Amino acid sequence: MEMSQYLEIFIEESKENLQACNEQLLALEKHPNDLSIVNEIFRAAHTLKGMAATMGYDDLANLTHKMENVLDGIRNGVLAVTPGILDVVFQAVDDLEAMVFSIADGGDGKRDVSDVVRLLQQIESGDAPGTAAEQEVAATATALPSRLTYEAYEQTVIEEAIEQGFKCFEISVSLREDCLLKAARVYMVFELLEKDGEVIKSDPPVDQLEEERFDRDFTVSILTMESAESMAGKVESVSEIDRVSISPIETGTFRSSEDTFTESSPEKIQHEIVEESTPRLKEENAENVKKAAPSSKTIRVNIDRLDILMNLFEELVIDRGRLEEISKQFDNPELNETVERMTRISGDLQSIILNMRMVPVETVFNRFPRMVRQLAKDLDKQIELEIEGAETELDRTVIDEIGDPLVHLIRNAIDHGIETPEVRTKHGKEPFGTVKLKAYHSGNHVFIELEDDGAGINKEKVLQKAIDKGIVSSDQALTLSDRQIYELILSSGFSTAEKLSDISGRGVGLDVVRSTIESLGGSITIDSTVGEGSRFSIQLPLTLSIIAVMLVDVKSEKYAIPLSSIIETAIIKKEDVLHAHNQKVIDFRGKVVPLLFLEEVFEVPSEGDEADQYSIVLVRKGEKTAALVVDSFIGQQEVVLKSLGHYLNDIFAISGATILGDGQVALIIDCNALIH
Repeated sequence: MEMSQYLEIFIEESKENLQACNEQLLALEKHPNDLSIVNEIFRAAHTLKGMAATMGYDDLANLTHKMENVLDGIRNGVLAVTPGILDVVFQAVDDLEAMVFSIADGGDGKRDVSDVVRLLQQIESGDAPGTAAEQEVAATATALPSRLTYEAYEQTVIEEAIEQGFKCFEISVSLREDCLLKAARVYMVFELLEKDGEVIKSDPPVDQLEEERFDRDFTVSILTMESAESMAGKVESVSEIDRVSISPIETGTFRSSEDTFTESSPEKIQHEIVEESTPRLKEENAENVKKAAPSSKTIRVNIDRLDILMNLFEELVIDRGRLEEISKQFDNPELNETVERMTRISGDLQSIILNMRMVPVETVFNRFPRMVRQLAKDLDKQIELEIEGAETELDRTVIDEIGDPLVHLIRNAIDHGIETPEVRTKHGKEPFGTVKLKAYHSGNHVFIELEDDGAGINKEKVLQKAIDKGIVSSDQALTLSDRQIYELILSSGFSTAEKLSDISGRGVGLDVVRSTIESLGGSITIDSTVGEGSRFSIQLPLTLSIIAVMLVDVKSEKYAIPLSSIIETAIIKKEDVLHAHNQKVIDFRGKVVPLLFLEEVFEVPSEGDEADQYSIVLVRKGEKTAALVVDSFIGQQEVVLKSLGHYLNDIFAISGATILGDGQVALIIDCNALIH
């Protein structure tokens, strides 16, 4: 077996164990006397150490071992949990994460961790008590009759090796009940043992072990120069191992296959059968109960496979649209019925595939408690992070992109929003500030809100800074609403920080937030009250690949407008069009809305005839609205969003294209780009 085939599993499981360490360390900080939390951290660290050692990442395994020693001291009552100790353990986890990410990026996982190792050794007590595993090894490391039967030539090999100073051990290993890759764990055990000795025999035989034709237990006989404690410790370092026991075998204590038959009289055999029948029945009953228990219903699937499945289904959606067009032309009842049934089935299939790609936002939210703790410490502030709706699901593509924008928003809230304890107390607030992160579904969108109870946004200061930087003119500033003023902080290069820091103040970050969210087809709005706090609300589509659109005609071309951007459609008379600031506008429901003629925006060839009335589609971006003038409405349809490729990635106000049922290509309009 090649180790490379387990690399992906190692990386995924390592990330999960490190995330568990981070979460439990934060819990331990709140409940320092809860030893069950320490045991959870120790278990995750022990599993990580075993996997790292097996895969040959010694630096990773050694650092985890040092961290384990400190955790062992805590759970045995030798050390007390203090903020100083937790800081060092957090630092060790950070280094471990960096190593794992290095391995994931194709690196060797090496890192200079001498500082954190020195700190861990300083914390660690001089003589740590022996672990339970060592005590078990010491108890069982006496010569016992062998459990395996040996052929004559195997006995000769063992006897000669013992005469030359080697030791013979029988190591019995029991895997955990929930172990999924039994053959892989067996391979890892054999790999470790063969580094320090020679495996003589195994029960069951190797071929049965490789084919997983065994329950949970297996025994290995090995010749080595190592001690029993050392061998047991190495085997225990492999993850998903429940128990290890080791027995030394000396000359004369092992039994041969002949002994099994010659020494057993018929009466003895009968007696053994009678004695063993009851335990065996119990074992069989237990086995039946085990079989009746529900098995695991989840499997790991590479995201690339889901992407391929999604791409194939998108082609199916295009062909479905083509079939619907053909059935309308022929008007055959049987064809219509078949196409309708296919449409229903493909609709169900679409829901299943989209749900397969859905991932809880918890995967992004999980990294924030650790980050908030560190930022609060760096800024000498007291901050509590509250998370709601972490189970809310989003498409994997959106999840991958939304992490960095949320990091910028949280850093901004902690640095600019939340005040220091002294300032908060002076204004009659609690000394600790609160940052709330909330996610929830609404229609075909997911909303993520970040709210803080800090100082709020100083409207006058923001407006003056924007005028000074030339983002808006003095005349424009007079017409802006409060929300529009707040959204000026999302402009490129904008910052109200009095001094630069590692956290914020350079005028980068929030503009990236807006551009990333808009590239995902979403929007961001800001509300704030001075002295009470601010709320950033992000609206995101559930999925990016298949979207509902309104198809429209513009002269001889077809365009698609996402339904998520549309307020309503209407027909207006030509005389209702007004002029303001060299711009055509309409008075729609008491609000002045600018008109955008798509044939002018996209330079569509025109026949020159003027219509008496205009068909308009009202679209919005946050609080701003615009009316898009089209020739006619075709109708609503679900379409597949396709990229225009690298050569056409800078086309103004076009986010992609789709293929319609009749084979025509319709460009999908980016309403966010049209509305400034």
